[in-house]
Amino acid sequence: MKLFRTISLAAGLTTLSGCAMVGAPVSNGALITNLRGPGHVTTLTESPKLGTGCATNLLGLIAMGDASIDTAKRSARITEVSSVDYDSFSLLGVYARFCVLVRGK
Repeated sequence: MKLFRTISLAAGLTTLSGCAMVGAPVSNGALITNLRGPGHVTTLTESPKLGTGCATNLLGLIAMGDASIDTAKRSARITEVSSVDYDSFSLLGVYARFCVLVRGK
């Protein structure tokens, strides 16, 4: 019984440890992180299209998606990039999402 209680406590603490984190220009919030920040800017001034590429993480155990610039360009059929930004969101360290935002024409 004592072994079961110890294993249950260890599993519970591991689950609540908050392993799902996202990249951010400031430290992640303990409860919620919701940030958008600058990436890279080119000399192209026209940017009528916006493409996104996102990756998600659940409990720090399951991570999937494609947050590459190439995927974001393809999603909006962008051939010339004017800027690349990012958007990150995290909730209680349980769920996290990181997106690349590409503007261009």
